[in-house]
Amino acid sequence: MSTPRYAYFQGKIVPYAEAKVGVMTHALNYGTACFGGMRAYWNDDEAQLFIFRPLDHYTRFLNSAKLLWMEFDHTPESLTALTVELLRKEGEQQDMYIRPLAYKSAEAIGVRLHDLTADLTIFAVPFGRYVDNEEGTHATFSSWRRVDDNSIPARGKISGSYVNSAFIKTDAMLAGYDEAIVLNQAGHVSEGSAENLFMLRGGVVVTPPVTEDVLEGITRRTLMTLLRDEMGLEVHERVIDRSEVYLADELWFCGTGVQVAAITRVDHRPIGNGRMGPVVGELRKLYFDVVRGKVAKYRHWNQPVFVKEAVAAV
Repeated sequence: MSTPRYAYFQGKIVPYAEAKVGVMTHALNYGTACFGGMRAYWNDDEAQLFIFRPLDHYTRFLNSAKLLWMEFDHTPESLTALTVELLRKEGEQQDMYIRPLAYKSAEAIGVRLHDLTADLTIFAVPFGRYVDNEEGTHATFSSWRRVDDNSIPARGKISGSYVNSAFIKTDAMLAGYDEAIVLNQAGHVSEGSAENLFMLRGGVVVTPPVTEDVLEGITRRTLMTLLRDEMGLEVHERVIDRSEVYLADELWFCGTGVQVAAITRVDHRPIGNGRMGPVVGELRKLYFDVVRGKVAKYRHWNQPVFVKEAVAAV
């Protein structure tokens, strides 16, 4: 992956090489940071780059910071405006991944959250697929359990908690799988290593509720809207047991990184007929049209970058 040319750092946009922190930085030593992940999609027909749902992403980002005792003067609107400015300066005409990061910037020793300075940074890089095999992902149930919300808040993208995800992802990939499905401490299906999960069974779409130690995913919320309002399907939030997954008609991961990835095998058991099903196939097409600004009904989710009115439209 290439590095960015610029970053928002310490209150201004600077060359990426100047965005540096010291090795004593608290966040580096103790994981006291949180991040966001959003995408900007290139629409070739309009020669336009659209950031997808930036206000929702930055609302969650600031809430994650609040969980870590970090308060900033920024609003979702001001952070969106900064992101538009940053992407204009980068000047890329391709799909981009945007990473805001809030971190305890104090150079201090000692485990705590209080009485520490904090800062935030934003950078963006060209980015394609997170999982190579989006149309036929092979997953396994991880032996690692998802971190409980009473240990580290699941609804915050807390940097330190992603070590849990790293164990899950690495063990799955080194065993020959594309991804992993994770159970929570109660033994119920939670999510993937860094993705939410949906199941189709008996014509009904099911996803674990946010009380099952899952991230309150913005892509998850987007898909629930599209499934109900555009595809006419029932969507239920309820607990899912492991054995139900093996009997699913269709199964898929979703998230900003993974986008919408059809799971066609779990632990060498085929899901449905072992190929991407018609529901997830239709959903993927609809989702990619929406994020590229091609569906007028959902155009309000798309923030344009390369127009003079982009910042005023925030």
